[in-house]
Amino acid sequence: MTLTTRRDFVKTAALAPLALSPLGSGRAASPTEVFDYVVAGAGHNSLICAAYLAKAGNRVLVLEGRAMIGGGVKTAEILLPGFKQDLCSSSHHLIARNPLLRNDELNLRDYGYETFDPEVVVHFPFLDGASLTVFLKDPERTAATIARVSKKDAETFRRLAAARARVAALPPAERANSPEGLFFQRLDVLSGYDAARQVWESPAMRAANLSGGRWPGVPGSDSGTGAQAFSMMDHMAGRPMPKGGSGMLSVALGRFIEAHGGVILTGKPVAQLTIESGKCKGVECADGSKYRAQKAVVSTIHVKHLLGMAPRELWGDALQASVDLWQPEHAMFVFHYALSEPPKYALADGESLSGAEASIMQRPESIFVLSEDQARGELTLDDYPLQIVHASVYDPSRVPPGCCALKIEGGIPYELKEGPQHWDEIKEKVADTFLARYMRHTTNLTKDKVLAKVIMSPLDIERMNPAMWRGSVHHRDKRWGNFTPYRMPIPGLYQTGACTEAGGSVTGLPGRNAAALILQDDGKTLEQVVGNGRAA
Repeated sequence: MTLTTRRDFVKTAALAPLALSPLGSGRAASPTEVFDYVVAGAGHNSLICAAYLAKAGNRVLVLEGRAMIGGGVKTAEILLPGFKQDLCSSSHHLIARNPLLRNDELNLRDYGYETFDPEVVVHFPFLDGASLTVFLKDPERTAATIARVSKKDAETFRRLAAARARVAALPPAERANSPEGLFFQRLDVLSGYDAARQVWESPAMRAANLSGGRWPGVPGSDSGTGAQAFSMMDHMAGRPMPKGGSGMLSVALGRFIEAHGGVILTGKPVAQLTIESGKCKGVECADGSKYRAQKAVVSTIHVKHLLGMAPRELWGDALQASVDLWQPEHAMFVFHYALSEPPKYALADGESLSGAEASIMQRPESIFVLSEDQARGELTLDDYPLQIVHASVYDPSRVPPGCCALKIEGGIPYELKEGPQHWDEIKEKVADTFLARYMRHTTNLTKDKVLAKVIMSPLDIERMNPAMWRGSVHHRDKRWGNFTPYRMPIPGLYQTGACTEAGGSVTGLPGRNAAALILQDDGKTLEQVVGNGRAA
């Protein structure tokens, strides 16, 4: 089975040659072999969908174009032996709410999936020596760090954290009518920047909430992002991460599928849908191999690409018009580093602190710069919000003793005025600028502590995973809905993944929702299939 081992990954700074890897699963599948469902793509949502279908007793084939399964949920030793680095996602706080995990429907712990919850959730250091820290489920300890910056903001934080908890505990019908619920709703429709100005006195509190609030993809400069003014409260609920890396979710799902008779093949990019009498009957891969599905094909291919894999008239005008209107979100960069020691951040009392993640932006007004730069195709690098991930501080299984795997990521323009290809010329310089800026916020890191690096521009991210269209790790801007239906216009074809309802991020909801619909069309219910939640 092809899972996340070092031999399954092509070690390269660009990561683009992943598609050329000859490695497979070690399990051949004959073109004449009969499968109930053929799943095109092995992102976490399609793996979840395939797992439910396999648990229902179906013969399932999963075809992945890259050398590894997982899509945006991969962990690999891209830096040096022993350094396990998350290539894209790290936190699994959203999928933790999914019944898949909440009700233990597939019992993935038995297949190697286990999470930890960092006590120091997010740290916000500033160059003037100030800092804020979010502690797991501890509003008082978190507020104490805020009080060093602003006693008024600390009191506001305590009061509003309690109010948000009360609103969350109300039945949905009552939330909109409660005074506290109305207060938060009115702030939600503002931009995060305007809401933060209404709520917080200190520029540091405004900057911290806006930099940490940008992580889902939309900057707090936009209307309707007012909830980002409270992102520190959201982080306080916890940001669990899998032991061994984010990719352990994909590993566990792959093991589950194979344990239930499914087959996973890598190095098999799907190039064409097989259409017979107007119905989808299978797929053809780039190498010419063909696989047939008795019941249906399930796609997680980005719909922008999928529409070219069958005759245009079969998709219908409504779907094509919908997809034509899609916009990419802000593109992402991800810079990976192997360090000889973990970072330390200075505290006001003279002590130092490490944690799982940090967020950096000096000025709240800097949240506007990214959208302006995207419109111009330019880069202003001095204060873009940066998300820093160093989960190995809590999970030593990811690194050699005493070392650290560090990731710097954030939003950045994809379409430079010189064209996207210009990223190949400037990415090293951009990475050096951000690394130097980041190290100024630590007490111990210097460039000689860097043992290895892998630099991924937005263009590299798209090359690594074509579903991350124009460098959008969530596949598109999902704010206006307009999702692809799970049941596609071509009979026998279903869609899952970030192009469908719930959209991007590690939620697992598109995968579970698609499975429920597919099972329903096959005369079953998901509830019947999962039973008591224990794996069969």
